[in-house]
Amino acid sequence: MSTALRWSLGAVAVLVVGLVAASVAPASAHDRSRPPGFRHDLVRSANAGVPKGRIRLVKIAPVDTATAMAVREGDDTIYVAEQEGRVVAVRDGEIADEPVLDLRERVTAGGEQGLLGFTFSPDGDHMYVHFTNEDGNTQVEEYAVDDGPDGLARVDRSSRRDLVQIRDRESNHNGGQLAFGPDGRLYLGMGDGGGAGDQGVGHAPGGNAQSDDTPLGKILIVDTEEGGVEICDKGLRNPWRFSFDRETGDLWIGDVGQNEWEEITRLPADEACGHNLGWNVFEGREQFRPGQIDDHVEPVVVLSHDDGNCSVIGGYVYRGRAIPELEGWYVFSDYCNGAIRALRVDEDGKLARRVRLGASVDSPSSFGEDADGELYVLSQSDGLFKIEPPS
Repeated sequence: MSTALRWSLGAVAVLVVGLVAASVAPASAHDRSRPPGFRHDLVRSANAGVPKGRIRLVKIAPVDTATAMAVREGDDTIYVAEQEGRVVAVRDGEIADEPVLDLRERVTAGGEQGLLGFTFSPDGDHMYVHFTNEDGNTQVEEYAVDDGPDGLARVDRSSRRDLVQIRDRESNHNGGQLAFGPDGRLYLGMGDGGGAGDQGVGHAPGGNAQSDDTPLGKILIVDTEEGGVEICDKGLRNPWRFSFDRETGDLWIGDVGQNEWEEITRLPADEACGHNLGWNVFEGREQFRPGQIDDHVEPVVVLSHDDGNCSVIGGYVYRGRAIPELEGWYVFSDYCNGAIRALRVDEDGKLARRVRLGASVDSPSSFGEDADGELYVLSQSDGLFKIEPPS
């Protein structure tokens, strides 16, 4: 890991207090950094280049304001986070009457704030949640989990343990993803602190994302034993969703762009940490502001806002069995252009092909992967859908 910078729970809170007083350019009208809570008219374009295996979306459950999905070891239930602060259980297409966890009284929800991400530990004994707290700051907590009498996960509220608190100066660009990597460590995505253009506390080339003195604009590793975080990768604007390929361990990051470009980056499993992805000197592959970064990682693919995109929704590399033609393809979408798309890379990690899969969803907010490697997509307006082969 190239950056040994590390913060304890208290240090993070103290460090970022200073960011609130920093000189910040206000968010412009063009700062369209979107989910959750930002609604656009869906933009659909021609399904050119669809591969042999199209898909269909089968609605599973009408979960309200869905933001994230997770599954638990040894449990065939699907768990979904709602932006307002609840985690609900979905089994056989039915939403359980009682939420698994209800944090609504402690969550600030709306716009890009709320319950933004959650996951279970690999053994299923703990749940980790990432939300915007009452003060508008990022909070990551751990809860003990066991099996309830109905077989659903039961969270012990009294076991709550604070792991991370990060002061944030703006309400947007909060990241949200929590995921365990193939190394067994917990990874967290954090946005650059909000506003427009990342006018943060960092020095030249500028901004929080390029500064080693803040956890903002980074992929972080959370210490689940002692609390606190350390930097894995930097130079990110708002890594709303990232995932690890369950077969190769590669890290795929969907980073929400500024005014022109959305980007998807792949980092090989043996080199997942220690990289600079370029923001705010670069947006996508284009220069965003004056400055020079040596050896920054360029995205595998960029999505232009001219094509109706506004906020990339990163997904997963498909490793299920239901759609053999999709094996090894990375599936993703965009909040404004809701077409479900996929891409493949060659042996050198370069883009080999990008296609549309013949299906769209309104306001996609996230993807999910079950124990069998089958994929789901969450719509903020319409709930939970499963990606299945055409009938």
